[in-house]
Amino acid sequence: MSMTPDLQQRFSNLGENDIDVLIIGAGINGAGLFRDLSLQGVNCLIVDKADFASGTSAAPSRLIHGGLKYLETGEFGLVAQSTLERNLLLKNAPHCVEPLPTFIPVFSWTRGIWAAIRTLFGSKTAPRSRGAVLIKIGLRLYDFFGSRDQVMPRHRLILKKQARKEMPHITPAIVAGGIYYDAKISRPERLVYELVRDGLDANAGSLAANFATLAAVSDGRLTFRQPDGREFGVAPKLVVNAAGPWIDHVNTLLGAPSHLIGGTKGSHILLDHPELVRSLNGHMIYFEADDGRICLVYDYLGLALVGSTDIPADDPDNVSCEEPETEYFLESVRSLLPTLRFDHNQIVYSYSGIRPLPASDATVPGLISRDHSAPVKEPEDGRPFPIISLVGGKWTTFRGFAEEVADTILARLQRSRSQSTRYLAIGGGKAFPAEAKQRNAWIRDMASRSGVVAERADELLGRYGTTAVALLSSPSSYSDEQRLTGASRYSFREIDWIARNELAVHLSDIVMRRTTLAIEGRLTLEGLREIAGVVGAALDWYAERTASEIEDVVSQLSRFHGQALTGGPVAAEPEKAPARPRASPVSGESRIE
Repeated sequence: MSMTPDLQQRFSNLGENDIDVLIIGAGINGAGLFRDLSLQGVNCLIVDKADFASGTSAAPSRLIHGGLKYLETGEFGLVAQSTLERNLLLKNAPHCVEPLPTFIPVFSWTRGIWAAIRTLFGSKTAPRSRGAVLIKIGLRLYDFFGSRDQVMPRHRLILKKQARKEMPHITPAIVAGGIYYDAKISRPERLVYELVRDGLDANAGSLAANFATLAAVSDGRLTFRQPDGREFGVAPKLVVNAAGPWIDHVNTLLGAPSHLIGGTKGSHILLDHPELVRSLNGHMIYFEADDGRICLVYDYLGLALVGSTDIPADDPDNVSCEEPETEYFLESVRSLLPTLRFDHNQIVYSYSGIRPLPASDATVPGLISRDHSAPVKEPEDGRPFPIISLVGGKWTTFRGFAEEVADTILARLQRSRSQSTRYLAIGGGKAFPAEAKQRNAWIRDMASRSGVVAERADELLGRYGTTAVALLSSPSSYSDEQRLTGASRYSFREIDWIARNELAVHLSDIVMRRTTLAIEGRLTLEGLREIAGVVGAALDWYAERTASEIEDVVSQLSRFHGQALTGGPVAAEPEKAPARPRASPVSGESRIE
């Protein structure tokens, strides 16, 4: 079990009645609630049967968005909250979240209006081929709902000639194009870990344990078993079930059976396609596939991310992107961008997850609400604690959801909120130099103090935020010049620091979640062995454990992500792109106001 000395000490001092709230599930909802409650002085324990953010929270479209499509179903409250939370995350997590200008191809002027009206009033079928009038109305509403704490420009609707200039490979069948702004998150798994870390730092009475399985429940006491066989027990005043698609399973284990979840599967692929990435020019294309489903494609760390599907599914432990889904994605982008070539050889990574949506009888999965709820199971004989289940929700709205549930819990514990998280920076977003002048000064200072070149300081700031200060200033037996085979922008020193400081238990935690090495296609067999050697030395692994960890990563990548490790990286090292300015208003194009 890998723990920092401070966390080890906390567990050794854990008594029978030290924990107020137990949170089961360390995905985005659980981690967000853990941070919020810890900040209010509530002693919390968060546990997960695997790593932090290793389930559904690692399988989103990697967007921080308001949910434009939810306007059609009349979920205006959800759009209002989502756009606000998007704007707040751009401020609170600037090291992970950045603006994403989005292009909508428009194929008609008036189509879809009556279908949209029917959907707004409860129809179970979504409109097809939304025309320019409908899109213009939707984008105006979207701007209106996103006006609180606004940080990005408003939308524009451009005519065909200008639209094809902006998107040179787009099909000539379009009549216009809409451009609006949402955001993307480069490292969602790291952000979940940072929320957990923030909670631990905020309250010395809070604890976190990954790879802790529920071994027994008896008279209000829950016992968890760690990978090394050691156990710890707690008797919380309240339990929060934040297990996502596993919520019903966990409630059964707790003696409170439920039927709350009706999940759908979302898959994505990443393409090594430099020509496509260049042509996107930092934009996402948000489009309707030939069958009416919504798809997207955008530049993610130099690769083209394509998604997503929405298929009823209920086995979150065995989920992967299957061949029909892959072919569906390729056919969709071929139809949208007919002058570009797309084939299976370009795919470097795929992933899938089960959305923990509320149980629903909707015939179209895309019409199942993405709003959240927190039903309560009150105490019963043999179970003295209430259970609050976190159902549904979106990645984007985790902070607001956490705030709502935290206020409910504080009221039950007869405590009051001591601080808001609304404008509270997360992890490496603390003291982040957002403005160009501040960033340049930070880079010069960090380069001077650490001895790395300015370009490297800038790269690490973009990757870890201001956590890069601790990484570069901590003593290490590795120099920053020692780089991984096949991934020359990653150093042995980074891996060593993460292994010693970020609660990693397995090799996969580091290559799949604390870093983006795997999803970027940067791993080689030789590089993986180098990483395992560094991690093994940091965590005192025997040779057999190191070999087993390598084998496990290779197996996971092959089984769940369609990636077979070779002697060279799956994706080519991208050229260093010039820094793009933050989103700013654009003028001078043909437009329809």
